[in-house]
Amino acid sequence: MANITQAYYKMFILDELADKKTAIHRINPIVKIMVTVIYLLMVVSYDKYDIIGLMPLFFYPVIIMSVGDIPFKPMLAGLAIAAPLVAGVGMFNPLLDRNIVSTMFGIGISAGMLSLLALLVKCSLTVLAALLLLATTGMNKIAAALQRLHIPQIFIMQLLLTYRYISVLMGEASRVYYAYNLRAPNQKGISSKIWGSLIGLLLLRTYDRASRLYQAMKLRGFENQFFGGCLDKLQKKDIMYLLGWTGFFIIVRFINIPMLLGVFVTGVIK
Repeated sequence: MANITQAYYKMFILDELADKKTAIHRINPIVKIMVTVIYLLMVVSYDKYDIIGLMPLFFYPVIIMSVGDIPFKPMLAGLAIAAPLVAGVGMFNPLLDRNIVSTMFGIGISAGMLSLLALLVKCSLTVLAALLLLATTGMNKIAAALQRLHIPQIFIMQLLLTYRYISVLMGEASRVYYAYNLRAPNQKGISSKIWGSLIGLLLLRTYDRASRLYQAMKLRGFENQFFGGCLDKLQKKDIMYLLGWTGFFIIVRFINIPMLLGVFVTGVIK
């Protein structure tokens, strides 16, 4: 629990990174959402065994982090949370699909292992894209852009409240963990015997805290509506950003660039 709490607090840096004034941050949020959605669709469209074909798509997060002055550590914190969940989903692939499709250093690589690695690569790409959108735009601007795209109001409010509720959940988790440490200072970690009671206590505390927050919002005039801030009009740079990245994604999706480079270097044509 301590590691998850620390990782989440590190992810709070994303809100601070969204206030920067780099070239990426000045791109219209609507355009950045469209580029991210197209990128995600391209990533998930690859075959479940195609690891090499996914490699050129790493250019997108690398370039965005470089131009947007985004440090890698907050991105790594997000990956550290998502990767174990995805690995748990695909961990049985090597056991279910044992057909040997390749060898490396004399070791046979099964189709199940390839599908697991491809799943982890897709997880890394999609999580990085989502985190970079948040780090270069901010949740409020994302919500305003979604409103401009005529996304239903209920979806926008669910997104905002869920994002904010995570801070309540993790804040309560941190307090519960430190309270437990004060009562068991010589014990490493939390005993498995009380996991159930602690989780129940955590849910009750966060529900009570969220209820008080909601009541405070209602007293201040909250009516389940999001009134987004003003967004700049689309400019030529925004259109060029959208067309440039879309063209790049289409090229790397339908042209196997790693294979072409291999042919160019080795001179072997199949």
